[in-house]
Amino acid sequence: MGIITILWEKWTEFKRDFYKITLAAMVAPLMYLIVFGLGIQNTSHGEPYLNFLIPGVVSLTTMNGSFNAIAQNLNVQRLYEKAFDQVMISPTPLWQFIVGQIIGGSLRGLYAGSVILLLTMPIRTGLVFNGISFFIMFLNGAVFSAVGVVVSFLAKNHADVPRFSNYIIMPMSYMCNTFFSTEKMPRTLRGFVSALPLSQTSGMIRGIASRTGADLRGIIVLLIYLAVFMAIAFWFIYKKKNL
Repeated sequence: MGIITILWEKWTEFKRDFYKITLAAMVAPLMYLIVFGLGIQNTSHGEPYLNFLIPGVVSLTTMNGSFNAIAQNLNVQRLYEKAFDQVMISPTPLWQFIVGQIIGGSLRGLYAGSVILLLTMPIRTGLVFNGISFFIMFLNGAVFSAVGVVVSFLAKNHADVPRFSNYIIMPMSYMCNTFFSTEKMPRTLRGFVSALPLSQTSGMIRGIASRTGADLRGIIVLLIYLAVFMAIAFWFIYKKKNL
C-alpha cells in the first residue's frame, strides 16, 4: 500500500502540472533534434545522422525526466517542508517509500521519452521502437530516479541539486553515446564512459531502432546500477531513522 500511495501522489502531481511537465519534456530535446539533427546534415555509421541522434535524445530525455522529477522534489520535501519526519513516524515501510519514488520517477522519464517518440513519428527515419525499447527506457529512468533519491539525501541546500546536475548529469547527456559514438573517444576515456548507464541505454535503444542488434547485456549493467543506488538510498533513510 505504501508504494501505491507514493504513486498516487505522483499521479496527482502529474495531472496538476500536466502541461508544464509535457512542455518541459519537449523543449530541450526538440532543440537538440533541430540544431544537431536538422542543422547538421551529416551521416553516422553509414546512415543519416538523425537516425543516430533520435535514440540518443530519447535516452537522455528519460534520464533527465526521471532525475529531475525526483531529486528536486525530494530535496524540497526534506529540507524545507520537513516531510521526511512524517514519513519516519508513519506506518509506511521506508523501503516502500523509496521504491515508490523510483517507480514514479521512472514512469515520468518513460513519459518524457515517449513524447519525443511521438514528435519524431512524422519524420520518415525507418527506426523501430518495440516493447524492449520501452522497458530499457523505464529501467534507465529507474536508475536515475534512484540517483535522484541519493542526491536529495546528500544535498545540504537547495542549490546542491542543480550543481550535481551541472557536474554529472549534463556531461553524461553530451558524452554518453548520445550525440556522437563513444567509439570516437580516446581509449582510456572510452572504457569509462561506455560503462555509464546512459551509454548502455543509448547503445541498446539505437541497436534495436536500427535493427542492427542490441547487446542486451546492458540490461544487466543497468540492473546493477539500480541495485547499488537503491542500496545507498536505503542506507541513508534507515540511518536517518536510527539517529
